[in-house]
Amino acid sequence: MFDIGVNLTSTQFAKDRKQVVTRAREAGVTGMLITGTNALESQQALSLARQHSGYCWSTAGVHPHHASEWSQETAGTLRRLASQPEVVAIGECGLDFNRNLSDHNQQEYAFEAQLSLAAELQLPVFLHCREAHQRFIAILRPWLDKLPASVVHCFTGTGQELQECLDAGLSVGITGWVCDERRGLDLRALLPMIPAARLLLETDAPYLLPRDMHPRPPSRRNEPCFLPHIVSQVAGWRNEDATELASQVNRNARQLFGLN
Repeated sequence: MFDIGVNLTSTQFAKDRKQVVTRAREAGVTGMLITGTNALESQQALSLARQHSGYCWSTAGVHPHHASEWSQETAGTLRRLASQPEVVAIGECGLDFNRNLSDHNQQEYAFEAQLSLAAELQLPVFLHCREAHQRFIAILRPWLDKLPASVVHCFTGTGQELQECLDAGLSVGITGWVCDERRGLDLRALLPMIPAARLLLETDAPYLLPRDMHPRPPSRRNEPCFLPHIVSQVAGWRNEDATELASQVNRNARQLFGLN
């Protein structure tokens, strides 16, 4: 099983990053993608991936929360990072109209700039969309035939939104959000809609600790070593064997990101 979304640059991992990776290996996680969310963290993500060569890879991008930071210098930094073999996707990029930490025009500009860069460099895109689906799809759709692959990470949308993402050819990343009995039930019901070859799983650590873990971890911090729990739960809700699902999502991740 491959974890496509780990925020290993987070300060929540400052004291034990190497141990976090070790625990993931021991739990059966076969690899992980470290998320870049701005220019600095994308550089840090690459550095961490190099420390765990052959097990960790990274993305280079600007999250919509940081879209107001976009500049030509940022674009140049991402281009330079993307030339490194450990960087296997552009992102996390997209739109977030929930928190609006950058205004909509800034978000859309940075999103399109990163889609253009990914198309030029022929790299997959690692996408973020929250409460912005119609604009997200409208901006993304003209680029889809120019991109090698796309995954909408941490999908939490509606059934109609999921179908539109699937119709557009996107792969879909599912996190421990689906394990939340308060807000994950609608998403849980949609799991069978996702074709096996388009499903990816992730922890989004240190965020989104699965609420249905027993016993509950002593800390609220999520870790990639908890990915097997998500795999097991998703397999049950899809009426699939957990071992087979773990192998499937590993294959899907390696194919989408071009990993040997």
